[in-house]
Amino acid sequence: MQERQRGGRIREWMGFFGYVLILFLLAFLVIQFVGQRTRVNGMSMEPTLSNGDNLIIDKLSYRLHEPKRYDVIVFPYQYEDGKYYIKRIIGLPGERIRIDTDGRIYINGEVLEESYGKETIEDPGIAENEITLGADEYFVLGDNRNNSSDSRMEDVGTIRRKNIIGRAWLRIYPFDKIGRIH
Repeated sequence: MQERQRGGRIREWMGFFGYVLILFLLAFLVIQFVGQRTRVNGMSMEPTLSNGDNLIIDKLSYRLHEPKRYDVIVFPYQYEDGKYYIKRIIGLPGERIRIDTDGRIYINGEVLEESYGKETIEDPGIAENEITLGADEYFVLGDNRNNSSDSRMEDVGTIRRKNIIGRAWLRIYPFDKIGRIH
């Protein structure tokens, strides 16, 4: 009788640990391939995103299709481990990008009509001279254009497709601003 009870408890514990193991495996798979939480640090994406905002990053979409113009993406900063940037895609692979001294953005010689920039760009950086994007390169800018390290700066430069972690999809904090990121 005691032997049977002991065997039942062991099976019960094994079932419990199996359940916990499955939960950890599912959580790992979701974080690795579907989405993860991240926190905005800085003001480079104002007014779209603010310092302290908590976001869910969609990692799955770009496995199914390519990033699009105006998507807000997350990518690692190449010179510091564990540091990630959140910026908006402005230029797509194969396009020519230039920013003139009046702050206008040109794509393939045409002025880009967009409403995401918070203010007129004061420093075109390396984009003062036309940049031709490679087959897997993207040009990104922060929405707070004069307070952003982005593709205009040599240390950031263009972003390769393989370095894009995902698309900023959902703001989950602060609670009064919960919603999709456009």
